[in-house]
Amino acid sequence: MSDINWSSLPFGYFKTDYNVRCYYRNGKWGELEVSQSEEITMHMAATCLHYGQEAFEGLKAFRGEDGKIRMFRPDENAKRLMRSADGIMMAPVPEDLFVEACAKVVKLNERFVPPAESGASLYLRPLLIGTGAQVGVKPADEYLFMVFAGPVGPYFKEGFNPVKFQIVKDADRAAPHGTGTIKVGGNYAASLQSGFRAHAEGYANCIYLDPSTHSFIDEVGAANFFGIKNNTYITPSSSSILPSITNLSLRTLAEDLGLKVEQRPVAIEELKEFEEVAACGTAAVISPIGQIVDRETGKEYNFGTEAGPTSTKLYNLLRGIQLGTEPDTHNWNYIVE
Repeated sequence: MSDINWSSLPFGYFKTDYNVRCYYRNGKWGELEVSQSEEITMHMAATCLHYGQEAFEGLKAFRGEDGKIRMFRPDENAKRLMRSADGIMMAPVPEDLFVEACAKVVKLNERFVPPAESGASLYLRPLLIGTGAQVGVKPADEYLFMVFAGPVGPYFKEGFNPVKFQIVKDADRAAPHGTGTIKVGGNYAASLQSGFRAHAEGYANCIYLDPSTHSFIDEVGAANFFGIKNNTYITPSSSSILPSITNLSLRTLAEDLGLKVEQRPVAIEELKEFEEVAACGTAAVISPIGQIVDRETGKEYNFGTEAGPTSTKLYNLLRGIQLGTEPDTHNWNYIVE
């Protein structure tokens, strides 16, 4: 694909050659189907359109300097999609079917996997939707699972450079004990207004607080938050945070580097104590945060104009594992043959 400028790719949709699909009908999953169409057809009374029976995942495949293509922790994405399916009463996709579908779509679109030195990757979007027709509020009896993919660049245009975030208290992305802990589209719809407002006001995105008291940090845009202080990696716990697979991996790597790890409520006031703070997720990997501004009070928290040393070590180690230049001691990579 010599006509693609890999180093200048945005994080967005990119048409590739194939996607894969599988239908759940009569109480069982069918066979994987390969499609070149970018469209799907469904009944106008499909539950995904009326009652929000929709969940999705995001993961990446990387071409290493050794030429091998690695998917990063697809088994964890499979488990998270099963939790999402259970949360809104959809038919769960078995882990082996999920991984097989992801590997197949990578192999079919191998020419779109960016070269190792480009800084880009192939982003995979698994999607599960209720396609069965219902007018009453009840689960569908038919579902569609599909995976499409496309090459992407950094989620934030700044790349691995500090970005600015805005604390918001007049918007919540999810309710306590609601759907915040699963990856469903409604959580993202709920964040659109505040997210676009933050962009318009000069910020990368919002920092959402716990919906009950607006005193503790929940999520940073569509990513998890972590902070570093006193040789400790600290990330929030809450009943409305989506567990990030990147965050899960970083906690393990932080321990490998000799840091203590704490997952607990993080009060806004604690921001002034952190040496480094960042957002982390599949799309962004790690995005260092240079400044946080409370939209309501105007209070500022500043963390410097360059990525901190611990965030840099964690970023380089995680990226190295994904690209095959660091030992995969935890067996996180799935090699696409």
